[in-house]
Amino acid sequence: MTDIAQGNASTGANGSHMRVRTPAEAGVERSERYARQTLFTGIGHAGQERINQGRAFIVGCGALGTVLANNLARAGVGYLRIVDRDYVEGNNLQRQVLFDESDALASMPKAEAAARQLRRVNSAIEIDARTLDVNSDNIEELLDGVDLILDGTDNFETRYLLNDACLKLGKPWIYSGVIAAYGVTMMILPGETACLRCVFPERPLPGTTPTCDTAGVLNGIVGVVAGMASTEALKWLVGSGQLVRGLTWIDLWENTFDRIELPRQPDCPACGQRHFEYLEGPVDSMGATLCGRNAVQVRPASAQDATLDLDALAERLLPIGEVATNGFLLRLRVDGYEVTLFPDARAIIKGTDDPAVARSVYARYIGA
Repeated sequence: MTDIAQGNASTGANGSHMRVRTPAEAGVERSERYARQTLFTGIGHAGQERINQGRAFIVGCGALGTVLANNLARAGVGYLRIVDRDYVEGNNLQRQVLFDESDALASMPKAEAAARQLRRVNSAIEIDARTLDVNSDNIEELLDGVDLILDGTDNFETRYLLNDACLKLGKPWIYSGVIAAYGVTMMILPGETACLRCVFPERPLPGTTPTCDTAGVLNGIVGVVAGMASTEALKWLVGSGQLVRGLTWIDLWENTFDRIELPRQPDCPACGQRHFEYLEGPVDSMGATLCGRNAVQVRPASAQDATLDLDALAERLLPIGEVATNGFLLRLRVDGYEVTLFPDARAIIKGTDDPAVARSVYARYIGA
């Protein structure tokens, strides 16, 4: 048997010589890769060309974000910007499809680990992976150069920020969320459909909605909701008139499905009055409690443009506790806390869900 990846000449059945391609040369032809997709009448060859020219931004690369990124990369969306602030842990592997055990053991940043896997899946597209926190200071720059935004986040603060920024810039985005066996998704077209604040005028108060800690999440509902959202993205990219208008709600355990058509609200503070309070809010050092983690993210306002020397900092922290770094992040275990520090000076403090305690730990060991 001839190994087709050896890159040398071999003799064919008729005695002729044929050159065998190296792995680097053995890319999958576009016509072959997307053959089953172009056979679908809703896409066809013209639609596939539009998909290949498409540019999408996936905000968050956890459960929903990994499935969204996987679907869009395999469909051939030509440019994917993937942004996530977090790193891979063992409990992610049940539902976050782009990661494996080696990523969890190495505490790989999620955006980097996802990009590495997606480049193996489709080398013909461009992946722009960034490990950072999406906030009011950087959201407009992150939206620059993309056509469509997909929500893979786990908190309403970021979703309201996305809503404000997309309304201001006139960019469509797809809201999605999952918890337990439930899921929702909704395409938001600025000036045409209801926006997120038409549906949810105020951010839910802490303690009023279930969390990953209290309700868990099934991987099946992640796949269903992300499948619907990524398909809406393809519809929009190809210019289909079949976009879903309204909020789709699914209970996978009970096998129930509802669609609620929601009109725009003239008095909506965001799309009606164009008051973008989340976009206009300052970047501050408030701690953000992370879903299902017993952890808080701390983002110092004074370090907006920081690029920390993690190796030098590791040397300084060695006398204090257990320290490790992998080039992408630094981890300090001390006094029952686990501090994970990123080059942009953000930190995730594990061992508390109290933002005040997390800020105190940060100041004590990293510095204010």
